[in-house]
Order: sequence, then structure tokens, then C-alpha cells
Amino acid sequence: MARKMQRRRRQKRTCSQRGELTVSLVDRFLREENHSRRLSSSALVLLKSVLEYVTSNILELAGEVAHSTGRKCIAPEDVHLVVQSNEQLHQLFKPGGTSVNEPPEPDDN
Repeated sequence: MARKMQRRRRQKRTCSQRGELTVSLVDRFLREENHSRRLSSSALVLLKSVLEYVTSNILELAGEVAHSTGRKCIAPEDVHLVVQSNEQLHQLFKPGGTSVNEPPEPDDN
């Protein structure tokens, strides 16, 4: 008896399923939350690029953590560990955080 091998057809994924950021998505999120009243298209492109850069770095570091613990998938704990262990990311994501490059304001005491 010959067995028929069934192949699964690979489904096409949309941008939202791949997790890609689009300029229109960034624009919509900013306008929904009333964070921007006047925003140029070049500012949106820059913001999208920065978000993609930070996201890719975090996921790369989290992938290394997952690989070092013997797992194939990134867990939320891996991302949390990366953000907590990296000083710049920790400062960026802490509540009320300031820019990494800004020096702290001196006290007037």
C-alpha cells in the first residue's frame, strides 16, 4: 500500500499576522490616543523605524536567552529578563522613565 503524503498548504500571512509595523498603523495608534495633533509623515516614518529597531534588538536578545535555556520559542519571561538586565532598556521602560541620553536634572538643595 502506498501512503499518500499530505502536504499542508502554507497560508499567506498578512502584515498584522507577521507583526510588521506600518506607518499607517503607527499613525492610527497615535491619533486614537490623542498623542498627536499635528504630525508630519516623516515623523511617522522615523518613529516606525525606531520602534522596529528597539523591537528587533529586544527580540534578538530574548532569543539568545531562550536558546541558552534550551527552548525554541521566546517566552514573555525572556523579554522581561532582557529588559531588566539591560540598563538602557530598563531605564527606557520604567514608569516615568527619561531618555537614556539625557543627564539627570541636578537637585537645587
